Amino acid sequence: MQKWVVEDWMFELTAIEGKAGNCRLGIEKGDRFVFSYGCPEGICPRVMIDLFTWCEVIRCGGNFTYRGEKEKYEIDIKCPCNCILFHLKAIPINRDEKGKVYTNNSRQVD
Repeated sequence: MQKWVVEDWMFELTAIEGKAGNCRLGIEKGDRFVFSYGCPEGICPRVMIDLFTWCEVIRCGGNFTYRGEKEKYEIDIKCPCNCILFHLKAIPINRDEKGKVYTNNSRQVD
C-alpha cells in the first residue's frame, strides 16, 4: 500500500474520566491515542464512529467553537456507552510558517 496524501492534521484523544472496569476494552483515565487519518490501535469501534465525524469537521475547515467549546480545535466527547469521557485535540501538521499545506513532493498546495 502506498499512501499518496500528506495529512495536515494530527489528533490526540485522551481519556480524561473513566475506569477500565467500566469499559469493554479496558480503556481508562490517562489512556492516550495519537493518529492522523486511520483508526488508532486499541480504540473502541463504537467510539471511532463518532470520533471520525469530529475529525472530519476539522479536516473540512470547521472548528469546535460552533459547538460551544472555548478552543477551536479541542472538544470533550463521551463514548457511546457513557463510561469514558475523552478529550480530542486537533493539531495542524505538515505546513509552512504561513499555514500552507505541503504535498508529497514538498510543493505547497494552494
